[in-house]
Amino acid sequence: MKVFTGAVLAGLLAALGCAAGAAAQTGDEAMAAFYRGKTVNVLIGVGVGGEYDLHARLVARFIGKHIPGNPNIVPQNMLGAGGVKMAAYLLQVAPKDGTNIGMIAGNFPAMQAAGVSAIIFDVAQLQWLGTISQTVETMTVWKTAGVSTIQEAMTKEVVAGASGKGAITYSFPQMLNEFAGTKFKIVTGYQGGNAINLAMERGEVQARNNTWSSWKVTKPNWLRDGDIKVLTYAGPKPADLNGIPAVSELVKTEDERKIIELIVSGTLMGRPLATNGVPADRLAVLRTAFDRTMQDKDFLAEAAKLQIEVEPVGGAELQKIAAQVLATPKHLAERARSLIE
Repeated sequence: MKVFTGAVLAGLLAALGCAAGAAAQTGDEAMAAFYRGKTVNVLIGVGVGGEYDLHARLVARFIGKHIPGNPNIVPQNMLGAGGVKMAAYLLQVAPKDGTNIGMIAGNFPAMQAAGVSAIIFDVAQLQWLGTISQTVETMTVWKTAGVSTIQEAMTKEVVAGASGKGAITYSFPQMLNEFAGTKFKIVTGYQGGNAINLAMERGEVQARNNTWSSWKVTKPNWLRDGDIKVLTYAGPKPADLNGIPAVSELVKTEDERKIIELIVSGTLMGRPLATNGVPADRLAVLRTAFDRTMQDKDFLAEAAKLQIEVEPVGGAELQKIAAQVLATPKHLAERARSLIE
């Protein structure tokens, strides 16, 4: 057996270290060579101005400088079926090379678990990159609704606006009707949250589901002036919603709580970005770019200016959460289907 002297061993280790460094450098250079001069599309499945759109465009402004080669980042709105059209394009049509990223509806894993027919693709194929923060879903009423607590909404009909069946704006009040005994009359057909907000101002509807963070970002004046009131919420308890009951407090059985957890599992996903079919090394680059964007001082300054809370969840963790949602026991998922679809 050959014995190496200390000097020889040190030389061998140094050579190995240099080789590893060169290999890593070569990998970085290859990624930079691939992305340099290219355009990365950030696809947004809803209209301009809502929380999904704001989050996607904010990330798009800064993520390019954290991707090797600094590609151009172009946000594009692709409307249709509450984000289904865009997700179908990402999964079934877009090149699988890391040049297309989508801002995916957080409730798509739950919809697939429940067997909703609108999900015409396999959510399990998505490769998650990360989300700026998890969310809190609320049920909120306009000042003229004639109710100010969830208990009062159990005794009086309140008209709620929604985009359509399958959207959280529909399934949230329908879930409350089913498990908490509220009397929301749900009117569908509105093209996104801004349209529902206008309908509330006009008196067409009196209530809507929305995330707590979205209310604070898009309608802080409504909160300040008392134009809206939160009746209940689902998701992590916000420090600034003291005294408001969680939906889980309104139900009677453990199975009902689990069904509600599935329906509102989108709160754990937040406003997530994902890609599809990308090689592992390129996926790692995109996830790292997202993580570094979340720490970028200019990004954080802009997020603060927009009143967007940054408590990020990385891509690997989102992958686990989505897998757990998709693995929901079938008998519970089937009970949730009528509320989600």
